[in-house]
Amino acid sequence: MIQTNMISFAWTPWTIAIAVCAVVVTAVVGVIACRRTRWRRSTIALESLRFAMVSIAAFLLGGPEWVEQFRPEEKPVVAVLWDDSASMQTRDVSAAAQSRHDAIMPLTQMDAWSSLQERADVVIEPFAETKEEPRSPVTIHPISNTSGPQTVGASRTDLDVESGELGTDLSSPLVDAARKHSHLLGVVLASDGDWNQGSAPVQAAGRLRSLGIPVFVFPVGSDTKLPDVELVSFDVPTFAILGKRVRIGFSIESSLPRDYVTTVTMTNASGGEVTKEVRVSAMGRTNDSIEFEPTSLGETSLSLSISSHPSEVRDDNNELAAPISIREEKLKVLVIESLPRWEYRYLRNALSRDPGVDVSCLLFHPGLDKRGGGNADYISDFPATKEELARYDVVFLGDVGIDDGQLTPEQCEWLRGLVSQQASGLVFMPGWQGRQFSLLDTELGDLVPVELDQSQPRGWGSRTAQHFELTELGRRSLLTKLSDTSDENLEVWGNLPGFQWHAPVLRAKPGTETLCVHQETSNRFGRLPLLVTRTFGAGKVLFMGTDGAWRWRKGVEDLYHYRFWGQVVRWMAYRRNMAQGESMRLYYSPERPQTRQTVTVNANVMEPSGEPLSKGDVTLRIVSPSNRVETIRMESGGEQWGAFSGRMTPREPGTHQLTMFCKQTGETLETSVFVQGASLEQVGKPARPEVLEEIARVTRGQVLAIDRKGDVMQWLSAMPDPPPSIRRIALWSHPIVVGCFVALLALFWIARKGVGLI
Repeated sequence: MIQTNMISFAWTPWTIAIAVCAVVVTAVVGVIACRRTRWRRSTIALESLRFAMVSIAAFLLGGPEWVEQFRPEEKPVVAVLWDDSASMQTRDVSAAAQSRHDAIMPLTQMDAWSSLQERADVVIEPFAETKEEPRSPVTIHPISNTSGPQTVGASRTDLDVESGELGTDLSSPLVDAARKHSHLLGVVLASDGDWNQGSAPVQAAGRLRSLGIPVFVFPVGSDTKLPDVELVSFDVPTFAILGKRVRIGFSIESSLPRDYVTTVTMTNASGGEVTKEVRVSAMGRTNDSIEFEPTSLGETSLSLSISSHPSEVRDDNNELAAPISIREEKLKVLVIESLPRWEYRYLRNALSRDPGVDVSCLLFHPGLDKRGGGNADYISDFPATKEELARYDVVFLGDVGIDDGQLTPEQCEWLRGLVSQQASGLVFMPGWQGRQFSLLDTELGDLVPVELDQSQPRGWGSRTAQHFELTELGRRSLLTKLSDTSDENLEVWGNLPGFQWHAPVLRAKPGTETLCVHQETSNRFGRLPLLVTRTFGAGKVLFMGTDGAWRWRKGVEDLYHYRFWGQVVRWMAYRRNMAQGESMRLYYSPERPQTRQTVTVNANVMEPSGEPLSKGDVTLRIVSPSNRVETIRMESGGEQWGAFSGRMTPREPGTHQLTMFCKQTGETLETSVFVQGASLEQVGKPARPEVLEEIARVTRGQVLAIDRKGDVMQWLSAMPDPPPSIRRIALWSHPIVVGCFVALLALFWIARKGVGLI
C-alpha cells in the first residue's frame, strides 16, 4: 500500500480577502501599540501573541484538511459470483433441457478469464444459502409482554437465522465482495435472480454504486413457469373420530395450458385406498376434497397423490402425506331452553341418540315447580361453578334470557368466558318469545353474530313455508354439507321442508360468515341472514335464525336433521379437543400451518383440585424435525379460566413435537403439530431476470447473455483503476486545534491582566 499525505484548502476569494485583511490590520494595530509604549517587551509579547492567534484563525478560515491517500500496490480484483442454489438445477435454459447450473459453468472456470488476469486478479466464488450464525440463546415469544423479550438458555440458533433454512441470498455475496476486496474493480454475477433470504439485492446494489463498483449480470433461466402439476396442500385434520366420515380438502396447482382430468389417490398406513377423478384447471389452482372414514383407532398417516401428466417437467411434487389420530369420541353438550318447543325436542333426541355425544338438558319451563325430569339427560340447575361449566364442549341457548328462574348476568359472563377462554362452542337458537333480546345487554351481547330488530322481538311468522338458500360460503362449508357432492347438496337444501317462523334479523355483523340466507325476504342490507357463524376468542359461535330444522325429518326421518346437528357439535368442539390430558388442554390455530406462518397456541391449565390455574409458570418446548429446540413461555390470558397463550413460527415442514409443562402442578402434556410447506429453494420455479437487471442498472453495469463474456472482459480491461482510498482529517474543526486555540485565548487574556491592561 502506497501512502501520500497533503494538506488541502477550500479557499474562496472572499475568505482570502477576509483572512489577508485580518492579518494586515492586526499587524498594523500591533505596530502602533508597540510604538506608543516605546517598544516595551510586554507589549511586544502581547501583540505577537495576538498576531499569532489571528494568523491561525485566518489559516483555519480556509478550511484546511489533512488528506491521506492510500494506493494499493497489487492489481485490482474482479469478483465472479455464481449461483449454486437448488433452483439452478431447473432445466429450462435450452431445448436440450440444459439446467441453469450447467449454463453458467463456463463462467466458473479460471481459464475463461485468462485474458483479464494481466489487468486484474480474478476471484471466482459460488454462493447459495445464507450462512448459519453461531449458536446463541433462544428468544422466547410471549403473546404479550410489556417488559420486552426475555431469553433463556436453549440449544438452537437465534431466530434471526430462522433455523438455518436453505435459501438464496443475493445481497450478502455482493456486500461481502466489497468488504473482502478493498481494491474491487467490478463484479460479475451469474444467477437466475431467485432470492428468498436476506435483504433486498437493490440495497446491496446501492452500496456498490456509492463505491463506484459496477455489476455485470448474466441472467439464466426462463421467466415463465414450466409446465407442471403440483399438489400444494393436503388439509388433513389433527384427529378424526372412529366410524365418522371426514372430508379432507386439497389443492392442485397447474401451469399446463389446458384443463385435464386426473386421478387423485388417497392411501392410509394400513393399505386402504380411496380414488377420485378431479378436473384440474389450466394455469390456476383447483380446490377439491376427498372423504376418509376411519376404521381403526390409533395414530396413522394419510398420503395423497395425483397421477403424473406427460407434459409436466417433474413429478416429485405430486404427493403429500400427513399424520392423523383416530379416536373415540365423547363430547359433552348442554342444551338450555324455556318451553319444550318442537325444535328443542327433536334436537335433544338427535343429540341423545348420537353415540359420540353426552347431552345434558336444562329446561326453564315456567309451569314447573322444579327443574329436571325423569330422563337422565336432564339437570336441575345451571352448573354451580366455572369448573363444572368448563366440562361442556358446546352449549345451546334456546329461547331463554335474563329473568327470574332463568339465566343471570353472572352466568352470561361465565358463558362468554367458556367460549373465549376455553374454546367451547355456543349456539344461539332464538324463539318466538323473544327472550334472547335480554341477552344483548349482557356479556353475551358481543357474541351474537347478527343485529336484531328491536321493534319486532317476537320475530316473523308465515302461513306458508319459507326456505333457506345457501351462500357461496355455505356451499363450501362442512356445516351445511348434507350430501356427498356439491350438486347433490344444493339439491337437498333446495328440497328441504320449509320453516314458518324466523328471527327478526337485520344483518350479519362484520367479521362473521353467513352460510344461509332467506330465499325470498330481504331488507335494505340485502337478504336476511339465517345461519351465521363467527369466531370469538378461542371458541366458535353459531346463530340459527329459525326453529324449523326439525321439519327436515319429513319423509327421510333422521337423515338430514341428525347429520346437520352432529356436524355442528363436532365443528364447534374440534379445536377444544386437539390435545388434552387430566388437567391440561392445548389447541392451536391454524390447524395445519404452513412453514413461516405464525401459529397461535392456546392452553387451559387446571390445578389438582380442578380449579383454573391463575398466574402460573407454563412453558412450551418445541422440537422441530431437525431437532432444533425452541422454548416458549406462555402468557396468562384469562386467570379466571386458566387460559394461557403464546406464538410460534415453524420454519421447517414436517412434524414438530410439543411438550407443555406447568411448574406449579408438575404436569406435562405432549402433542405434535404437522407443518405443511416446501423449502424455500425449489426446482422448477420461474427465473427472475428483472432482479438482476435492477442490480445492473443501479450499479451502472451491464446485462449480458452467457456467450458475451468477452464483452465483459473488454469493459473491465478499459476501466480505470478504482480511486485511491482517501482519509480526510478536518483541521479547522479538529478537537486538538480547537483546544489549542482556546488555550491561546486564555493565555492572551491572562497576560493582558498581568501587565495591567485590564
